[in-house]
Amino acid sequence: MSQPSRDTVRIAAADRPGGGPEVVPFAVPGFTGSVLSRYRLAGDAFAQELARLTDPAAAVKTLHWGRNYLYLARFATPEGAIDVVVKQFRRSGWKDRLRRQGKAARSFEMARALRAAGFATPEPLLLAESTAPSGPSFYVCRHLARAIEARYLFRAANSTSISGQEELDETFPDVDFPAFVETLGRTVRRLHDAGFWHRDLSGGNLLLPADQARVPRDLYLLDLNRARRKRRLSVSERSRDLCRLALFRPADQDRLLAAYWGSRTSEGVGALQRGLYLAYHHGFLWKNRAKPALRSVLPRLRNFAGPSRRPHPHIPPPPAGAAARDQVVWDVLSDQPHQHAGRLAKLGIRLADARSHAEETWVLAGALPKIWTRYRQLQADLHARAVPWEGVGVAVRPHPEAPEVVPRALAELGEGTRPLPVLLRLHPWETDHTAEEELARDLASRGHELTFALPQNRDLARDPARWRAAIEEIAERFSPYGRRFEIGHAINRSKWGVWNLGEYVELATSAAEILRRREGIEILGPAVIDFEHHVTAAVLNLKRPGLSFDAVSSLLYVDRRGAPENRQAGFDTVDKVVLLRAIAETARNAAGRCIITEVNWPLSEGPHSPAGRAVAVGEEEQADYLARYYLLTLGTGLVERVYWWQLVAKGYGLMDPADPKRPRRRPSFHALKTLVRELDGTSLEAVLPVPEPARLYLFRRPDGMAVVVGWSAKGSTTVMLPHPPAGMCSQHDEDLTLAAGPRVELGSAVRYFTLPG
Repeated sequence: MSQPSRDTVRIAAADRPGGGPEVVPFAVPGFTGSVLSRYRLAGDAFAQELARLTDPAAAVKTLHWGRNYLYLARFATPEGAIDVVVKQFRRSGWKDRLRRQGKAARSFEMARALRAAGFATPEPLLLAESTAPSGPSFYVCRHLARAIEARYLFRAANSTSISGQEELDETFPDVDFPAFVETLGRTVRRLHDAGFWHRDLSGGNLLLPADQARVPRDLYLLDLNRARRKRRLSVSERSRDLCRLALFRPADQDRLLAAYWGSRTSEGVGALQRGLYLAYHHGFLWKNRAKPALRSVLPRLRNFAGPSRRPHPHIPPPPAGAAARDQVVWDVLSDQPHQHAGRLAKLGIRLADARSHAEETWVLAGALPKIWTRYRQLQADLHARAVPWEGVGVAVRPHPEAPEVVPRALAELGEGTRPLPVLLRLHPWETDHTAEEELARDLASRGHELTFALPQNRDLARDPARWRAAIEEIAERFSPYGRRFEIGHAINRSKWGVWNLGEYVELATSAAEILRRREGIEILGPAVIDFEHHVTAAVLNLKRPGLSFDAVSSLLYVDRRGAPENRQAGFDTVDKVVLLRAIAETARNAAGRCIITEVNWPLSEGPHSPAGRAVAVGEEEQADYLARYYLLTLGTGLVERVYWWQLVAKGYGLMDPADPKRPRRRPSFHALKTLVRELDGTSLEAVLPVPEPARLYLFRRPDGMAVVVGWSAKGSTTVMLPHPPAGMCSQHDEDLTLAAGPRVELGSAVRYFTLPG
C-alpha cells in the first residue's frame, strides 16, 4: 500500500480560513490571470518568476501525474520564497476551449469563496491562463505539509482484516479514525448547507492536518475546479458527493451518514437518504471499474491517426509545414525527441520504404539459423566457468549548474575501487561542445575510461554534409580523451530521425570513415533500443562497404516488463543478453563483442519520465531493479560494459537535481555504490541452485573470501547459504543482523553475505 507523504513544511498563519486579501489582475508575455497582491514581485521580475514557476522544470517534487500535473515548487515573493503546489491543467480538448472559464480560474475563485465562508483550503496565490489557444492553465496555492491524505486512511481502514483496525493502528497510530469520519461527515454537511457542491469529493482531495490526528477539527478541501455554488443542494446532489468517499465498511458508512444528517445513531438516518447514498455509492464503484475499458476505445481510434501519446503541454508543436517524416521536436524535460507524427502517418512512411524493409527481412531470415544455433550453444555454456566482475558503468551529461557535481559523484560511486567506466553522450546537432570537452578532460585526467555516444536527429539524417562536419569536429576534440565512439542512437525509433536502415548505414559508414583515421579508435553500434534484436541482426548482416563494428552496442531496456527477471516473448534479461551475443558472434559486420550502452527504470516524476506512467516505478523499486539488472547481465560474461542512463536527471537519474548544486542521492545511487564496492575485484564463480524466484550468485575475492549475493524476484523467500554468513549488508550499505545459521530470508532488494574463508 502507498504510504502518505511525511514532508515537514510549516503551515503559515496566512493559510488559515477566512479573510479576503486583495487580488490584482495581470497580463504578461504568454499569460493573463490574477494574483494576490502581496505575492507579486515588482516590475518585470513577476513575469520572469511566473515563466519559471509554470515551467515543469521548476518542479522540486512530483505530487500527482495524471490527466493534470501537480508539482511542488518554490515561489519567489516579496516576503521571500515559499513552498507552493502548482497544478497544470491541459487545455487541448474542444470542451476546454469552449468553456467560458478555465479550470485554473474556477479553482482560484472557488478556493477564495470557501475560505471566505470559513472552510479550510490551501491559500490560493495565483491563476495563470496561457494566451496560446491550446496552452495550459495553472493554479498555484500554498503547500500544506504535515498533513495526511484521507485516501491513505481509507485504504488502511479497508485493508488486512474485517475491522481494518490492524492496518490503521500500524500505519496511523496517532489517528482517531472514528473521530475523523465523524468530522468528515459534519464538514461535508456544513459545506453543502453553505451551498458548495464539490463534485469530486474523494480521499485524494481531503487533507487531515497531522497535529489534529487525535482530535480532528479542520479538513482541508482540495481540487476545486469542478466545484459549483448553488442556493440549495438536493438530497441527490448531497448523496453524489458522499458516495465518492471510499468507505466500504458498513460501520464507517453508518458513522458518516449519522454525522452528516445530524443523527446520534445510524438508525436516525432516513430511508431516502440511506437508499440514495448506497445506490450512488455502488454506482460510483461500478463506473470506476468500467471506466478503464470505456476510456480505451476512443483513445485507440485517436491514436491511430494522431500521436500514440498526447504530448505534455510543455512540448512545442511540430515545425510549420513539416513533412510527416520531419515532425519531431526536442523534449527538454525527458532529454529526448518527441514524435508528433501519428500512427497513420508512420504507416504511410513504412509503406513508402517497403523495399528497404523487405531487404531487412530477407537479410534477417538468412541470418536466423546460425544465430539460433549459436544461441543454444551459449545457453548450454552459461555460468560454466568463472567470470571476472567488471564493467559497471554510468552515462553522463554535463551539469552546467554545478560542473563539479558529476566528477565528485563518480568518485563517490567508485570510492576505494578503480575509476568507473563512463559514457558521455554528445549532441552532434549542437555547435558548442565546450562543456562536454571540459567534462571529458576532467574525467580522463581522473582515470575514467571514456566512451562517447553520438546520437543523430532528423536534421542530421537529412543533411549528410552537416553530419560529417559535426563528426569531424567531435573526432578532433574528443579522441584524445577516449577511444570508443558509439554511432547512432535508438535507430529503430523514428523520433530519433532514422526511418529506414539505409539512412542509418549512411550515417554509420561516413562517421566510421572519419573516426578510423585516428589510430586505436573503436566503433560501436548499431544502438538499437529495447528488445528488438531483429533490427540489430539485420544491420549487422547487411552487405554494405565500410559497415563494420568493433563491438555491438544495445540500449537494452527491459523496463516495460517491470522486473528484469520478467519474460518477453519467452526471454528474460539473461536470455536477451545471450541472444544479443549470438547475433554479434555470427554477424557479417561485427567482431563478436557486446556492450549495453543505456538502461534505466523511469520514475513516477511527471513529464520528466521518458516512457510514460505505465512503466514508471518508485525509487526503491528502481534501486532493486538496477542492482539485479547489473548482476544478471554482467554475470553472463557476455557483455563488457553496462551503462546506466544517467547520473543526474529528473525522472530516471541516480541523483535528483531538484537542488542543482547539491543533488539528492536516490536509493539507486546507494545501491550502485554498494554493488561496486562489495564486488570489486571478484569473479562470479557459480550461480547456486535455489528454487525460483530466489537467486544466489557466489563471487570469490582475490583473498579467497566468498561473497554471496541474493534476492527474490517476487515476494519473500527463504534459502540456504553454503555456510552461515560472517557478515551481511543491504544494498543500501546497512549492516544487517547476522543469521544464526545458513538459512536466510531474501526479498526484492539485493543482499550481500560474506562467508568465512
